[in-house]
Amino acid sequence: MNSLVLAGIGSAMMLGGYFLYSRFLARRVYALSADFKTPAHTQYDGVDHVPTNKYVLWGHHFTSVAGAAPIVGPAVAVIWGWLPAFLWVTIGTVFIAGMHDLGALWASQRNRAQSIGTLSGRYIGPRGRNLFIVVVFLLLLMVICAFAVVISDLLVAQPTSVIPVWGALGVALIIGQLIYRMKWSLPLVTVFGVAALYGLIIVGDRVPVSLPETLLGLNPNGQWIVLLFIYAAVASLLPVWVLLQPRDYINGVQLFIGLGILYGAVLIATPTIVAPAVNTSTPDGTPGLVPLLFVTIACGAISGFHGTVASGTTSKQLDKETDARFVGYFGAVGEGLLALGAIIATTAGFQTLAQWEDVYSSFNEGPVANFVAGGSTIVNAGLGIPESLSATILATMAVLFAATTMDTGIRLLRFVVQEIGEIGNVRINIFAATGIAVGVAAALTFSQGADGSGGMLIWPLFGTTNQLLAALTMGIITVMLIRRRRPFLPVLIPMGFVLAMSLFAAVVQLGDFYADGNWLLLTLNAIILVAGTWVLVESIIAMLAARRSPDGDDAELTGVGGRRDPFDDVSSCC
Repeated sequence: MNSLVLAGIGSAMMLGGYFLYSRFLARRVYALSADFKTPAHTQYDGVDHVPTNKYVLWGHHFTSVAGAAPIVGPAVAVIWGWLPAFLWVTIGTVFIAGMHDLGALWASQRNRAQSIGTLSGRYIGPRGRNLFIVVVFLLLLMVICAFAVVISDLLVAQPTSVIPVWGALGVALIIGQLIYRMKWSLPLVTVFGVAALYGLIIVGDRVPVSLPETLLGLNPNGQWIVLLFIYAAVASLLPVWVLLQPRDYINGVQLFIGLGILYGAVLIATPTIVAPAVNTSTPDGTPGLVPLLFVTIACGAISGFHGTVASGTTSKQLDKETDARFVGYFGAVGEGLLALGAIIATTAGFQTLAQWEDVYSSFNEGPVANFVAGGSTIVNAGLGIPESLSATILATMAVLFAATTMDTGIRLLRFVVQEIGEIGNVRINIFAATGIAVGVAAALTFSQGADGSGGMLIWPLFGTTNQLLAALTMGIITVMLIRRRRPFLPVLIPMGFVLAMSLFAAVVQLGDFYADGNWLLLTLNAIILVAGTWVLVESIIAMLAARRSPDGDDAELTGVGGRRDPFDDVSSCC
């Protein structure tokens, strides 16, 4: 198989999904209204609730949800062959991820920009809410800790990425001032930001930076992790327009340029995919394709973390409700294109099948490094960019996206801590909540030693937890749609599939953890499985109750600004 064919088919499917399917979702299912006054306006505070240009907000949302996961998942999953990974990424992006992300953003908009955890209390009951928040808390903890480790590993392994990664923060601070204080036009700001960022990449490639072998008892990995937590804490407290929005926007532009470089190299070099379409001779210890494929590739096909971001930060910045289609659905398309690029890089970036099999001799071994190595080979062959600089570009791209997800995760965990306080009638201010969020994450990360290896301790639970959360989020969206007498099968059917795969995977993992004697993961997995099943039962009860209730729900159908939803009378074919 020529990689150009794969890139062309995959890109066409995802872009077709945006131009066709997302239009159906926006008009018939979610009935987005430009007249609806969004919480960014009605609850404006200049810190979290800020009306934002849809392109800037798309950059924030896209880079926050992308992270390293759409690289890691596909780079691991190709061990089963490129075809299963390709099908799950493309079909999942078009019919599940885009629908889920857009739906979570819409649901939060219609409920004062409340998080999906809070919405669970309104639509499936207080018991479901409490258990839902447990799942969200654990998921955010996994993302923050694991991404801190992934970033530190990349900064140590690729010291040429240090200057562009940290220099990007300075660029973002300047961009924020140019947009909001000096009122520069967005195209001009974009040109400045991209030029500055790629200038830093060129400098970084020539001036690698490494930390001391030991400092205060910490090796370089531990030192980077401490710096990352300090940065994430500060970033989560700053008004979103100061750092979060501009950094995410320029990172989003940078990613598309990076993808353009990778896909352009594929177009010119047309490398052959050396990996098998379906691998019938996987290495010993490789789990079965079903159900593990569907939880190994989460981000890039469907991810519950996206709903947490959409309802946690993105919904507070949406200028017009109709912008949700571009921000939510196209954000998922961008991530799908990144996942597709990861598949191509890790299957066509090697000279022979033997070389590929040597790299993929064991399951879940060095996925990001495989992406950088394979991708840089393709870029060098297609565009003639030196492999060192190509590797720096791709490594910087991976680190920047992981960093944006990590600091957004801290901000979201702060919201969750405050929600938990509200449940217990305890008011927790943002500084205390941030301190708790960072403290818990740092404690887990360093629980196994000063190198931060504890950050990966509960990562094996991420895939199943993430997909289970996605299914539960779709359950809440389904209840809302049923109450409004809207078409709900486009949400309910994908929910059933994702739920079945995630519960299946959770049960398989229970057996694996028991066989390995890993009692911590066994206990946490059991808690997540019980909590998820309980919320599912509550969701089904809520769906049945909504089907029996009179048409509409006046409390729910009233807009934030006090106006009734103009689409109340949209009928449903379902």
